[in-house]
Order: sequence, then C-alpha cells, then structure tokens
Amino acid sequence: MYKIIEVEDKIRVPPSKFNLELKEAIQSTLSEKLEGIVNKKLGIVLSIMSVEDVGEGKIFPEDGAIHYPAKFKIAVFQPEMHEVVMGEVIEVTEFGAFLRFGPVDGMIHVSQLMNDFVSFDNKNNVFLGRDTKRKVKEGDRMKARVISVSMEGDQYKIGLTARQPGLGSPDWAKEDKKRGDVKEAKEEKKPAAKKEEKKEAKKK
Repeated sequence: MYKIIEVEDKIRVPPSKFNLELKEAIQSTLSEKLEGIVNKKLGIVLSIMSVEDVGEGKIFPEDGAIHYPAKFKIAVFQPEMHEVVMGEVIEVTEFGAFLRFGPVDGMIHVSQLMNDFVSFDNKNNVFLGRDTKRKVKEGDRMKARVISVSMEGDQYKIGLTARQPGLGSPDWAKEDKKRGDVKEAKEEKKPAAKKEEKKEAKKK
C-alpha cells in the first residue's frame, strides 16, 4: 500500500549544498539519504514529497555542515498482510514465480501458484496445471495476495499466493465465472424437472 508519511528528524546539510535554497538543500540531502532504503517501520521509501518546516540550524565543532531540525513528507510503499496486488511475472524458476507490483517484487512459491497440481517445464520456463491446463510464464499479468512480509536491514521478502478464488490470471477468473454460470444453470433445471415429474404422477 502506498502512503504519504510526515517525519520529523535532524538533517545534516553539507557545505556542497550551501548554494541552494534552504528547503531545496534539505530535500536534496534527504533524497540522497533516504530514497530507495528499506525501513522496518516505514516500508520502502520512494520519494521525498516536500519539506514542510525547518528549524534553526546548528554548527558543531570540526563539522563544516549545518544541522537543521525539519519536518518533511515522504512517499513510501508498505506491503501489508492479506493485501491483494496486481503485477507482472518477471522471472520463472523451478521453485516459483517472481511478481513485480509497483516498486517491489514478491515471490509466489510453486505450491501457491494455483489450486491444482503444478509441473514445471524447464525447457520453456512455464508452469502448467495438470487438470486445469493453466499456465504461468514470464510476462503474464497476475493478481495475488500478500501472505508474508519480512524486512531486515536493507532487504525485504514478500511472499504471495494465487491459489484463492479470484486470484491468478484475469483470464482464470473469467473461466471460473463461466463454469459457475453453467453449474447454476444445471442446478436451476433440476428442481423444475422434479416439479414436472410430480405433476405427471398426480395425473396418473
């Protein structure tokens, strides 16, 4: 999930940025320091949106920089448990598929690709469902649900599943809907047939 968060911190502005306007210098410093980092509390920092407020700067001995207390807004991406995401399969390996959604990648383990027995075609880099004949390959668009999130240091791991109804390829949902319509039509015919049988029995 994308979020904009307000943060308050002390920013060290180096002498190389003294020629810039104060807020511009702070925003440039923050961009270099924070953009792209992984933070367990904040998530993945995407961009410094704006510098809202700047306090009085201080100079410390043997440090040519100026330190400013500042409030600023950042755009982050926080993957949340059970969140549904849509992305593109960017890599297929024998143990699963990697799905890129937004600024991050997650992995769908082979056991979570679909509600079917899945085999891997190593020659063509394709997963194939035994009964459904559904395929997963590089470049496919897929919908998945977040089932695990781990953020340690500057690394993150996101686990996904596509086994639940409505997940996986958009075409799968259409196929399931068609099968459901056929099933409902058959179920509607059965009671009607029984009524006709009862009428015939009364006539006799």
